[in-house]
Amino acid sequence: MTAQVPQETGGDVDPEALRQRAVAALTTARARTELLTSCVADPELTAQHSPLMSPLVWDLAHIGNQEEQWLLRTLGRREALRPDIDSVYDAFEHPRAERPALPLLPPAEARRYVGDVRARVLDVVAETPLTGGGPLADAGFAFGMVAQHEQQHDETMLITHQLRRGAPALSAPAPPPAPADASALPAEVLVPGGPFRMGTDVEPWALDNERPAHVRHVPSFHIDTTPVSNGAYLRFIEDGGYTEPRWWAPDGWSYVRRHRLAAPLFWQREAGRWVRRRFGVTEPVPVAEPVLHVSWYEADAYARWAGRRLPTEEEWEKAARHDPATGRSRRYPWGDADPSDRHANLGQRHLRPAPVGSYPEGASPLGVRQLIGDVWEWTASDFLPYPGFAAFPYREYSEVFFGSDHKVLRGGSFAVDPVACRGTFRNWDYPVRRQIFSGFRTARDAGEG
Repeated sequence: MTAQVPQETGGDVDPEALRQRAVAALTTARARTELLTSCVADPELTAQHSPLMSPLVWDLAHIGNQEEQWLLRTLGRREALRPDIDSVYDAFEHPRAERPALPLLPPAEARRYVGDVRARVLDVVAETPLTGGGPLADAGFAFGMVAQHEQQHDETMLITHQLRRGAPALSAPAPPPAPADASALPAEVLVPGGPFRMGTDVEPWALDNERPAHVRHVPSFHIDTTPVSNGAYLRFIEDGGYTEPRWWAPDGWSYVRRHRLAAPLFWQREAGRWVRRRFGVTEPVPVAEPVLHVSWYEADAYARWAGRRLPTEEEWEKAARHDPATGRSRRYPWGDADPSDRHANLGQRHLRPAPVGSYPEGASPLGVRQLIGDVWEWTASDFLPYPGFAAFPYREYSEVFFGSDHKVLRGGSFAVDPVACRGTFRNWDYPVRRQIFSGFRTARDAGEG
């Protein structure tokens, strides 16, 4: 008897539905961009709030320039509006620390430019056949790619807002309180071993590093039901976690000593208690929320201290997508339906993670919660191509980052829009990064006690 090959579900292929989805995704992204660049005065748009980040006005015009290059010139074959600024807004040509010295468009001119581009792009959306027009046009891929690009820069700009000093410029309601069953959840869930289908061939706007779908054989393992909380991480701190080298990878320990780290970024001790700075507000560290702003090295050290480890990327995706009852891989932990506010904390609706144990309707078939949204989750894995990977539509999106320098993060955060978040979506960063909206959960082999 031949074993059944695991399959995946999902994928919207109706051209007109995808056209409407493209307009909605582009419109949603632009509304967020305008919010993030209109809530502060022009001098704050042109300032560099951290050498880790670009001036906000660079991100704004870069968004428009990428949209012009891909949707107007390449897909729509329209005349270039501002070819003279292509070099200025080339992210590979100019490191972030150097961008304030570039001849950037002033805020008013940048706003006019991105508005002019968008007005023309909407005509391209209406006129472009979404079948039979080549890989950029088919299923509206280029529109989805550009919408995701803008939302990714919106997340980057939100990080800049977190790094800036001064009075709060953004506000949002708090997430709902934890559900009644949160405190009674099991600490971990057993994920049975066996094959599952990783990656995707059917998600129309999936990016090149998510492809192709392929079968992975994953041994049984346990994974935390929820992300690690601030309260749990505080116990690591109080037990001397930042002073004990045995928990740390050698490079991580060197980084801790060199930078005198003692807690997650934005935490400090005041009057005998831990407080954090969050978008201009100083507040007590909320023990029930997932820990945030930790590097891969900090996540790895905590896991070792706890007698556990970080999950591999394939373990994380199996926990998030695999349905043991059907053998299929879902788009999301809860199924194939797009995320709603019942499933996950996404889209900057809240400017903080929800308490651990939240969103029971977003749980996986095995009961793992908050795999999507709240905090990006570090995995143990390096960022590497899948078997059969093909760069598309350009090498610089993924291929140039493959290797051991970058670690994979999964699941998105409260700062990620649903268009740029799914069960197959892969993020990556240097293991020292802390300004990003990163947390983690831990795992262990099934045979360990």
